[in-house]
Amino acid sequence: MTGTGRQRLRRAWIAGLGPQGEAGVDRATCPHAIVEDAVARIGAGPVSWAIELNSLVVRRIVSEVPALGGSPAAVEMLRRGNEATTLRALFTVALGPAAAPPVSEVILEGIREFVHRAVPLERVLHGVRVGHAATTEAFLRACAELVGPQEAVDEVTAVSRELFSYVNDLSDTMIRTYLTEHEVWSTSAAAARADIVRSLLSDAATTDAGEASRALGYDLRRTHEAVVVWSDAPNGSSALQAAATEALRSRGATTTLVVPVASGRLWAWGTVPSDGTRRTHRTGSWETVAEALSRQRLQAAFGAPGDGVAGFRRSHHEALRAERVEQLRREAGRDPGHATAYADVAAIALLATDLDAAGEFVRRELGGLCARTAPMQALRTTLYHYIDAERSLADVARRLHVARGTVTYRVKRAQEVLGHDIDDRRFALHAALALVEELGDAVLLPREGEER
Repeated sequence: MTGTGRQRLRRAWIAGLGPQGEAGVDRATCPHAIVEDAVARIGAGPVSWAIELNSLVVRRIVSEVPALGGSPAAVEMLRRGNEATTLRALFTVALGPAAAPPVSEVILEGIREFVHRAVPLERVLHGVRVGHAATTEAFLRACAELVGPQEAVDEVTAVSRELFSYVNDLSDTMIRTYLTEHEVWSTSAAAARADIVRSLLSDAATTDAGEASRALGYDLRRTHEAVVVWSDAPNGSSALQAAATEALRSRGATTTLVVPVASGRLWAWGTVPSDGTRRTHRTGSWETVAEALSRQRLQAAFGAPGDGVAGFRRSHHEALRAERVEQLRREAGRDPGHATAYADVAAIALLATDLDAAGEFVRRELGGLCARTAPMQALRTTLYHYIDAERSLADVARRLHVARGTVTYRVKRAQEVLGHDIDDRRFALHAALALVEELGDAVLLPREGEER
């Protein structure tokens, strides 16, 4: 050890590692003690490089194995666990396999969650392979850049061999953890409930409603409203369950069923009155639900009420579609909707079912109005509200806090850019403008792989 506590590196080139961007040890997501130990023994530059690398690796894993994501909180848990594995890989290369710390709990807790989410072991291992390939690629590229040409071949070969041995040992530990947890989980009441619910959602026609109701302690023969609740933060399962129950009670539910499906995400249902006594959009209760969720930094998406097992299933799928709209809105930089009813976003949800096709439709309908400039954005927004308000200049001026003359000018200018009167393709134009208002760049810009 040096006077500062840092160990002598087996490979001097490791000290030359550093992040390309602004990543630093303050951006770490895994436990502070792990990062502090790594900095003390290897150095802040290499550790910052590993933290930056982890973000890139996690994006690749989620892209190639989507089942390992599923919610912002689930991705954050994956990021935290994979960061710990990346730092262990750094220890292995820098100081030798014997110097790497034991597999930490932060890595294993993610494996246990995959069991609870019914993610198959082969998907988990696929994710491990994707992560290992991306991590090894980065180490070998850095080695080739930092090591002299005469030593590079031998050094790259040695690093590749050590990382292969490292991931083999790590995979063995993960498999044992997965199988042990699966054995315990598969005999638990929570697992049985989750299996019944997944069966109802995937093949409702073959499920005995009476038998399933008794097993769940929830009457499936009634009218149901589904909700998906999620958070950016991992864990917090009890807080999410309490929020889901309270939100459904506020919506008129007399009994509830809650099924956690990922860290920071759960599904829930409530039995609601089937007659006209329930007002689906009662302003007071809806605002109360949104305010309560906002205080807890949670989001929720609700399906429309439905009867029986078919309604249970349909309401859930609607809640999922509403959740997807909120995720797309978030990617577009829109303010989060803490309580989103499917009825309010159904048109956008359906129009954006195929996002590539939706983008092509928007760019074809709006033409020059698609330019990503402040003036064009103002024209699009004004024209959208003008059509929405049935050409009421006063209404649009009030909504946008501008003068009526400004509205008149913008509408005229928008028509000039379009090259036709707004009545020529009014429905298609309004739909395209609505998509841009909600989803922004997701439909304004061609997605990866499309022609530009």
